[in-house]
Amino acid sequence: MYDGSKFHGWQIQSNAVAVQEVFQNALHCVIGDETDVKGCSRTDSGVHANMYCLGIKTTHKIPPERLKAALNRHLPNSIAVLECEEMPLDFHPRYDCKKKQYIYKIWNNEVRNPFYDGYALHYRFNNLDETILDRAAKNYLGTHDFTSFCTPDNRRPGDMSRTVYRSDVERNGDIVTFTVEADGFLYNMVRIMTGTLLRVAQGKIQPDEIPLIIEKKDRQLAGPTAPACGLYLNKVFY
Repeated sequence: MYDGSKFHGWQIQSNAVAVQEVFQNALHCVIGDETDVKGCSRTDSGVHANMYCLGIKTTHKIPPERLKAALNRHLPNSIAVLECEEMPLDFHPRYDCKKKQYIYKIWNNEVRNPFYDGYALHYRFNNLDETILDRAAKNYLGTHDFTSFCTPDNRRPGDMSRTVYRSDVERNGDIVTFTVEADGFLYNMVRIMTGTLLRVAQGKIQPDEIPLIIEKKDRQLAGPTAPACGLYLNKVFY
Protein backbone atom coordinates (compact mmCIF):
# COMPACT_ATOMS: atom_id res chain seq x y z
CA MET A 1 0.00 0.00 0.00
CA TYR A 2 1.17 3.54 -0.57
CA ASP A 3 0.42 7.21 -0.06
CA GLY A 4 0.13 8.49 -3.61
CA SER A 5 0.43 12.15 -2.62
CA LYS A 6 4.18 11.59 -2.30
CA PHE A 7 4.64 10.24 -5.83
CA HIS A 8 3.92 10.81 -9.52
CA GLY A 9 2.06 7.55 -9.93
CA TRP A 10 3.29 3.97 -9.98
CA GLN A 11 5.27 3.76 -13.22
CA ILE A 12 8.88 4.93 -13.43
CA GLN A 13 9.31 8.35 -15.02
CA SER A 14 12.39 10.19 -16.19
CA ASN A 15 11.54 13.51 -14.57
CA ALA A 16 9.65 12.62 -11.37
CA VAL A 17 9.72 10.18 -8.47
CA ALA A 18 7.35 7.23 -8.88
CA VAL A 19 6.42 4.38 -6.53
CA GLN A 20 8.04 1.78 -8.78
CA GLU A 21 11.40 3.55 -8.68
CA VAL A 22 11.41 3.77 -4.88
CA PHE A 23 10.32 0.14 -4.54
CA GLN A 24 12.99 -1.08 -6.96
CA ASN A 25 15.67 0.86 -5.07
CA ALA A 26 14.60 -0.84 -1.83
CA LEU A 27 14.56 -4.21 -3.58
CA HIS A 28 18.08 -3.64 -4.87
CA CYS A 29 19.26 -2.94 -1.31
CA VAL A 30 17.83 -6.28 -0.21
CA ILE A 31 18.72 -8.72 -3.00
CA GLY A 32 21.37 -6.76 -4.87
CA ASP A 33 20.60 -7.74 -8.46
CA GLU A 34 18.48 -6.20 -11.18
CA THR A 35 14.96 -7.62 -10.97
CA ASP A 36 12.03 -7.43 -13.35
CA VAL A 37 9.12 -5.80 -11.48
CA LYS A 38 5.59 -5.93 -12.92
CA GLY A 39 2.71 -3.96 -11.38
CA CYS A 40 -1.02 -4.65 -11.45
CA SER A 41 -2.03 -1.15 -12.53
CA ARG A 42 -0.80 2.26 -13.62
CA THR A 43 -2.06 4.59 -10.92
CA ASP A 44 -1.83 8.31 -11.73
CA SER A 45 0.03 11.00 -9.84
CA GLY A 46 -1.60 11.60 -6.44
CA VAL A 47 -3.68 8.40 -6.49
CA HIS A 48 -3.36 6.16 -3.42
CA ALA A 49 -3.40 2.38 -3.00
CA ASN A 50 -4.81 0.44 -0.07
CA MET A 51 -3.87 -2.73 -1.94
CA TYR A 52 -1.41 -2.84 -4.81
CA CYS A 53 -0.05 -6.12 -6.21
CA LEU A 54 3.23 -6.57 -8.02
CA GLY A 55 5.40 -9.45 -9.13
CA ILE A 56 9.17 -9.91 -9.16
CA LYS A 57 11.30 -12.70 -10.62
CA THR A 58 14.52 -13.46 -8.80
CA THR A 59 16.86 -16.37 -8.11
CA HIS A 60 17.66 -15.02 -4.65
CA LYS A 61 17.12 -17.53 -1.82
CA ILE A 62 15.51 -15.12 0.67
CA PRO A 63 12.16 -16.53 1.88
CA PRO A 64 9.01 -14.42 1.42
CA GLU A 65 8.53 -13.56 5.10
CA ARG A 66 12.10 -12.26 5.38
CA LEU A 67 11.79 -10.36 2.09
CA LYS A 68 8.70 -8.58 3.40
CA ALA A 69 10.48 -7.48 6.59
CA ALA A 70 13.64 -6.44 4.75
CA LEU A 71 11.78 -4.36 2.18
CA ASN A 72 9.84 -2.53 4.88
CA ARG A 73 13.12 -1.57 6.56
CA HIS A 74 14.33 0.08 3.35
CA LEU A 75 11.08 1.65 2.14
CA PRO A 76 9.95 5.14 3.22
CA ASN A 77 6.96 5.58 5.53
CA SER A 78 4.78 6.33 2.50
CA ILE A 79 5.07 2.72 1.21
CA ALA A 80 4.49 -0.56 3.06
CA VAL A 81 4.67 -4.21 1.96
CA LEU A 82 1.69 -6.04 3.48
CA GLU A 83 2.30 -9.59 2.27
CA CYS A 84 4.82 -11.52 0.21
CA GLU A 85 4.41 -15.03 -1.21
CA GLU A 86 5.73 -17.31 -3.92
CA MET A 87 3.66 -17.67 -7.09
CA PRO A 88 3.93 -19.80 -10.24
CA LEU A 89 6.54 -18.55 -12.72
CA ASP A 90 3.86 -17.61 -15.26
CA PHE A 91 1.91 -15.40 -12.81
CA HIS A 92 1.38 -11.82 -13.99
CA PRO A 93 -0.10 -9.29 -11.52
CA ARG A 94 -1.86 -7.36 -14.28
CA TYR A 95 -3.04 -9.97 -16.77
CA ASP A 96 -4.09 -12.55 -14.15
CA CYS A 97 -6.24 -9.98 -12.33
CA LYS A 98 -9.97 -10.79 -12.47
CA LYS A 99 -11.24 -7.41 -11.28
CA LYS A 100 -10.26 -4.32 -9.32
CA GLN A 101 -12.06 -2.16 -6.81
CA TYR A 102 -11.54 1.58 -6.52
CA ILE A 103 -12.99 3.95 -3.96
CA TYR A 104 -13.30 7.73 -4.19
CA LYS A 105 -13.59 9.70 -0.95
CA ILE A 106 -15.34 13.06 -0.66
CA TRP A 107 -15.22 15.22 2.46
CA ASN A 108 -18.67 16.86 2.35
CA ASN A 109 -18.62 19.73 4.80
CA GLU A 110 -18.52 23.50 4.49
CA VAL A 111 -15.30 23.53 6.55
CA ARG A 112 -12.23 21.74 5.25
CA ASN A 113 -10.68 18.93 7.26
CA PRO A 114 -6.88 19.34 7.42
CA PHE A 115 -6.42 15.60 7.99
CA TYR A 116 -8.08 14.82 4.64
CA ASP A 117 -5.99 17.32 2.70
CA GLY A 118 -4.60 15.26 -0.17
CA TYR A 119 -6.67 12.21 0.81
CA ALA A 120 -10.24 13.22 -0.06
CA LEU A 121 -11.93 15.79 -2.29
CA HIS A 122 -13.27 18.69 -0.22
CA TYR A 123 -16.79 19.33 -1.56
CA ARG A 124 -18.19 22.29 0.36
CA PHE A 125 -21.06 23.50 -1.79
CA ASN A 126 -24.08 21.52 -0.59
CA ASN A 127 -25.03 18.46 1.39
CA LEU A 128 -24.63 15.55 -1.03
CA ASP A 129 -27.64 13.25 -1.15
CA GLU A 130 -26.04 9.81 -1.16
CA THR A 131 -29.38 8.16 -2.00
CA ILE A 132 -29.66 10.08 -5.30
CA LEU A 133 -25.99 9.55 -6.06
CA ASP A 134 -26.27 5.83 -5.38
CA ARG A 135 -29.23 5.61 -7.76
CA ALA A 136 -27.20 7.45 -10.40
CA ALA A 137 -24.17 5.21 -9.82
CA LYS A 138 -26.23 2.08 -10.50
CA ASN A 139 -26.41 3.18 -14.16
CA TYR A 140 -22.72 2.29 -14.50
CA LEU A 141 -23.42 -1.40 -13.81
CA GLY A 142 -23.04 -3.91 -16.62
CA THR A 143 -20.91 -4.17 -19.76
CA HIS A 144 -20.66 -0.91 -21.72
CA ASP A 145 -18.37 1.01 -24.02
CA PHE A 146 -17.03 3.66 -21.60
CA THR A 147 -15.52 6.00 -24.20
CA SER A 148 -17.47 8.89 -22.61
CA PHE A 149 -15.61 8.20 -19.36
CA CYS A 150 -12.05 8.10 -20.69
CA THR A 151 -9.59 10.96 -21.14
CA PRO A 152 -8.20 10.87 -24.70
CA ASP A 153 -4.41 10.54 -24.87
CA ASN A 154 -1.69 9.44 -27.26
CA ARG A 155 -2.16 5.76 -26.52
CA ARG A 156 -3.55 3.61 -29.30
CA PRO A 157 -7.33 3.17 -28.90
CA GLY A 158 -8.37 -0.35 -28.06
CA ASP A 159 -11.45 -2.09 -26.75
CA MET A 160 -13.27 0.53 -24.66
CA SER A 161 -15.75 -1.95 -23.21
CA ARG A 162 -15.57 -2.75 -19.51
CA THR A 163 -17.85 -4.73 -17.18
CA VAL A 164 -18.79 -2.99 -13.92
CA TYR A 165 -19.83 -5.42 -11.17
CA ARG A 166 -20.39 -2.99 -8.32
CA SER A 167 -21.19 0.72 -8.24
CA ASP A 168 -22.55 2.39 -5.13
CA VAL A 169 -22.37 5.50 -2.99
CA GLU A 170 -22.61 5.60 0.79
CA ARG A 171 -22.12 8.13 3.55
CA ASN A 172 -20.32 7.80 6.88
CA GLY A 173 -20.63 11.10 8.70
CA ASP A 174 -19.13 13.77 6.44
CA ILE A 175 -17.32 11.25 4.24
CA VAL A 176 -19.17 10.20 1.08
CA THR A 177 -17.57 7.21 -0.67
CA PHE A 178 -18.09 6.04 -4.24
CA THR A 179 -17.11 2.36 -4.68
CA VAL A 180 -16.75 0.74 -8.09
CA GLU A 181 -15.56 -2.72 -9.15
CA ALA A 182 -14.85 -3.74 -12.73
CA ASP A 183 -12.83 -6.16 -14.82
CA GLY A 184 -10.71 -3.19 -15.89
CA PHE A 185 -10.67 0.60 -16.08
CA LEU A 186 -9.90 3.14 -18.79
CA TYR A 187 -7.65 6.17 -18.33
CA ASN A 188 -9.24 8.44 -15.66
CA MET A 189 -12.45 6.38 -15.81
CA VAL A 190 -13.24 6.39 -12.08
CA ARG A 191 -12.41 10.08 -11.71
CA ILE A 192 -14.75 10.96 -14.62
CA MET A 193 -17.47 8.73 -13.15
CA THR A 194 -17.07 10.67 -9.90
CA GLY A 195 -17.14 14.03 -11.66
CA THR A 196 -20.34 12.96 -13.40
CA LEU A 197 -21.95 12.01 -10.08
CA LEU A 198 -21.06 15.46 -8.74
CA ARG A 199 -22.78 17.01 -11.78
CA VAL A 200 -25.83 14.96 -10.77
CA ALA A 201 -25.56 16.42 -7.27
CA GLN A 202 -25.51 19.91 -8.79
CA GLY A 203 -28.61 19.22 -10.89
CA LYS A 204 -26.68 19.64 -14.15
CA ILE A 205 -27.10 15.98 -15.09
CA GLN A 206 -30.11 13.83 -14.20
CA PRO A 207 -29.45 10.29 -12.90
CA ASP A 208 -31.37 8.73 -15.79
CA GLU A 209 -29.22 10.64 -18.32
CA ILE A 210 -26.16 8.53 -17.56
CA PRO A 211 -27.18 5.61 -19.86
CA LEU A 212 -27.50 8.09 -22.74
CA ILE A 213 -24.06 9.56 -21.95
CA ILE A 214 -22.63 6.04 -22.08
CA GLU A 215 -24.45 5.31 -25.35
CA LYS A 216 -23.20 8.49 -27.09
CA LYS A 217 -19.50 7.65 -26.54
CA ASP A 218 -18.72 11.35 -26.23
CA ARG A 219 -16.33 12.55 -23.50
CA GLN A 220 -17.82 16.05 -23.65
CA LEU A 221 -21.17 14.82 -22.30
CA ALA A 222 -19.82 13.37 -19.05
CA GLY A 223 -18.75 15.36 -16.02
CA PRO A 224 -15.27 16.75 -15.32
CA THR A 225 -12.37 14.63 -14.16
CA ALA A 226 -12.38 14.70 -10.35
CA PRO A 227 -9.04 15.46 -8.64
CA ALA A 228 -6.72 12.53 -7.98
CA CYS A 229 -6.52 13.10 -4.21
CA GLY A 230 -9.73 11.20 -3.37
CA LEU A 231 -8.98 8.08 -5.44
CA TYR A 232 -7.71 4.81 -3.97
CA LEU A 233 -7.00 1.45 -5.57
CA ASN A 234 -8.73 -0.46 -2.81
CA LYS A 235 -8.71 -4.17 -3.73
CA VAL A 236 -7.30 -6.40 -6.45
CA PHE A 237 -8.98 -9.77 -7.13
CA TYR A 238 -7.29 -12.87 -8.60
